[in-house]
Amino acid sequence: MNTYEQEYALSIEHPETFWADKARELDWFKAPEQILSQDENGMDRWFADGEMNTCHMALDAHVAKGRGSQVAVFYDSPVTGIKQQLTYDELLSQVSLFAGALQEQGVVKGDRVLIYMPMIPQAMIAMLATARLGAIHSVVFGGFAANELAVRIDDAQPKVVVSASCGIEVDRVIPYKPLLDDAVDMAEHKPERCVIFQREQVTAAMQAGRDLDWSQLVATAQPADCVTVNGTDPLYILYTSGTTGKPKGVVRDNGGHAVAMKYSMKAVYDMDPGEVFWAASDVGWVVGHSYIVYAPLLAGLSTVLYEGKPVNTPDAGAFWRVVNEYGVKALFSAPTAFRAIRKADPNSEYLKKYDLSCLKTVFLAGERLDPPTYEWLKELLSVPVVDHWWQTETGWAICGNLMGIDPKPCKAGSSTLPSPGFNVQILDEAGTPLGPNEQGSVAIKRPLPPSCLPTIWGNFERFQNGYLSTFDGYYVSGDGGYRDEDGYVFIMGRTDDVINVAGHRLSTGEMEEVLAAHPAVAECTVIGVADELKGQLPLGLVILKDGETMSEDELQAELVERVRNQIGAVASFKKALVVERLPKTRSGKILRKLLRQIADGETYNVPSTIDDPASLPEIADVLALHGYKKAN
Repeated sequence: MNTYEQEYALSIEHPETFWADKARELDWFKAPEQILSQDENGMDRWFADGEMNTCHMALDAHVAKGRGSQVAVFYDSPVTGIKQQLTYDELLSQVSLFAGALQEQGVVKGDRVLIYMPMIPQAMIAMLATARLGAIHSVVFGGFAANELAVRIDDAQPKVVVSASCGIEVDRVIPYKPLLDDAVDMAEHKPERCVIFQREQVTAAMQAGRDLDWSQLVATAQPADCVTVNGTDPLYILYTSGTTGKPKGVVRDNGGHAVAMKYSMKAVYDMDPGEVFWAASDVGWVVGHSYIVYAPLLAGLSTVLYEGKPVNTPDAGAFWRVVNEYGVKALFSAPTAFRAIRKADPNSEYLKKYDLSCLKTVFLAGERLDPPTYEWLKELLSVPVVDHWWQTETGWAICGNLMGIDPKPCKAGSSTLPSPGFNVQILDEAGTPLGPNEQGSVAIKRPLPPSCLPTIWGNFERFQNGYLSTFDGYYVSGDGGYRDEDGYVFIMGRTDDVINVAGHRLSTGEMEEVLAAHPAVAECTVIGVADELKGQLPLGLVILKDGETMSEDELQAELVERVRNQIGAVASFKKALVVERLPKTRSGKILRKLLRQIADGETYNVPSTIDDPASLPEIADVLALHGYKKAN
């Protein structure tokens, strides 16, 4: 087996040889000969002449190899009490039938199918069925507001929308159908059909002539075979989190995506066929697309589909129960999930109920893994805790620790080393590569490896302007960071999270590390607030651990002292305010830009991806109480 250094060097110096070898591990209808080429826009494209079907590679190929009786999906829904297992045989049967149902509604290769569903098996079935027909799915996070759903309908222009009667949260049931009806009314584009899966908790009213019942459709459907597509044909469109105004639809092609997913499942996560992988995310996000649905199935694994939360469904032991019950080898989630667990169960009493000997690695992504959370998890579980960094745009890890090839020692605060194929560079404002420990813009030298987006749906110019025009020959990630003397990559947050204090460029991520290390702090963020004298000043917003009785004045004094000692007086860190909660996207990212706008008294728009809109007026009131302007 190659060392990491050999694997990485081959991927950068001989990318076509490297990825042609990885492509041979999949079951193509016609193996690609044109490994790397350019399209009409001058973008790098992978496996353009390969003929394939992603659903075939994920299901049919495994059944043909005798893996049909293996569990493909463990569905676990603590919000309903339902548990279900689907073997590869059973999943293939249900996907083929639903593909046949879609086919009867006129869905053909290249059509779009918009999927607006909760975390139930039918969401996966709809995705795979769409892929089976060579159509393009666009999954919209269940429960999105009607206006945001309408905007996505207009952008993707789906022939069919697939939805469910409701989603279920910890404390409420959310009827989806009224939201969908309003969205279709608002949208200029009208889907021809809406297919509704009726759940027990809510029966949705159906609109004659447009709405169709999932169960009735499937009962009379004939199974559909796989439709052949080319490697560069689109598999899906996924709208990025945090989008306001016109959404930004990331396009993922079939060939490069399948090759990268299959490769990453072993290389990054050290997973072999038959083992159990759990990405504790949602199919509405890129993590759910990549590592709940496609990569585990392409690699012949068993995947966990979990309709619940880290806490309150029913308690802070929920994750540990699932790992124990299904024999999960690798768990992938966001740092915010584990901070929630630590906040609700500071002494980890719930963990003691479960045997986690099956768990070999914990992977985290979606936001920066702060060192205190890293250290807590590593000590708690006594397994490697891997921070890896990637984006919706790439579909898999740009940087990580290759647990299946050549694991390296982890460093707190670092996402370790670039994944094979990702030529990561740290650039200054002129686009010149920087040396070790110099902070700059994190960029990827082209060609981008398989799975990375080739365009924004319907708008290549927007893709070019947003990602390719800043530095010639590079994709710009929008994140800032540095590489240390060992080549380890440290992502310090979005480049707009660097604040300028009296001419000094300071990372809010470094300050957050200091605050998060305080024993009373469960979670925190640091933002830059406008200041007439110094340009910007840092402001800390912290959430206390449950049961913590420390006074706000005492905590602020200690946090100010810690920042002064560990970063220096130059940071001018003087304020840390206690809040009940922080506004986040549904994928767990703290909305720092929004917090800055509130603190600066600017007019702001509530983004469609916010998880808890009620947190905004609470934050505004706290800030106003401490002398900040009242935002609109």
